Amino acid sequence: MLEEVERWLSTRSWSVTDRPLHQIMAAKQRTGQTVSVVLPALNEEETVGDIVSVIRHDLVRQVPLVDEIVVVDSGSTDRTSEVAAAAGATVVHRDEILPRLPALRGKGEVLWRSLLVTRGDIVCFIDADLKEFSSDFVLGIVGPLLTDPGVDLVKGMYDRPLGGAAGQGGRVTELMARPLLNMHWPQLAGFVQPLGGEYAARRSLLEQLPFPVGYGVELGMLVDALHLVGLDALAQVDVGVRKHRHQDGQALGRMSAAIYRTAQLRLARGHLIRPSLTQFERGQEGFEPRTYSVDTEERPPMTEIPEYMKRKAA
Repeated sequence: MLEEVERWLSTRSWSVTDRPLHQIMAAKQRTGQTVSVVLPALNEEETVGDIVSVIRHDLVRQVPLVDEIVVVDSGSTDRTSEVAAAAGATVVHRDEILPRLPALRGKGEVLWRSLLVTRGDIVCFIDADLKEFSSDFVLGIVGPLLTDPGVDLVKGMYDRPLGGAAGQGGRVTELMARPLLNMHWPQLAGFVQPLGGEYAARRSLLEQLPFPVGYGVELGMLVDALHLVGLDALAQVDVGVRKHRHQDGQALGRMSAAIYRTAQLRLARGHLIRPSLTQFERGQEGFEPRTYSVDTEERPPMTEIPEYMKRKAA
């Protein structure tokens, strides 16, 4: 590990317990910064309501840390929108945001569009499939941004159990993202959960970043933020244990391909001939190929979108 990363681990890796709530609230009142929580959601009716309810109870009603909770629904066919609204979130449908640009499929697309329907100085992203959710996830990753002006982006770190086995979740992280980062961006080798969906950042940073529209958004954002603001402006906070719905191997393969594609674009090496992935499923005639296109689209920095700049100036 680079000496720079070892130093970073000792100065920019914290626990949620390192910043008491009263300290965070005092910093919020002193600086006047506002906080938006965004949940990108697609068919998450079983979990999204509980997450919204916990945040509202702990961080809106008991203490006014969070100023708005926005669920961006990317085309759910279940009751995700109704459940989220009943729990107290503002629900916005992806296709209603920036309608002049037809929406693309993918998580990154939803996160990018969410900047147009939120106003917080700090934007906190939380995946909508978390189980046994704790408000420590929000408190932990927002805290450093409120108390330390030198920090621009904070990732959550946590244990990810799989089938009862501790630390076995995050298979794409260990098999794809961590090797890529260690080999090509060794400054980022200290991140425990580089692909984690729970992170917060200053709007002033997010609006300058391009957003890969699919699964590559977390890796792309981390790499781009490193180049834009430097390692010392990035941090991570231990928020405990993350439990969520796990995907099957083929879905993880598609996720890995998108992440690798995102890395290749940023390495700017070679010529990509075929941005697609072929997988196999057993059918009546034996193994049958299924080919999927790999996310290749990216959205530009939000500062290049006239509607956003007009809204910001208002």
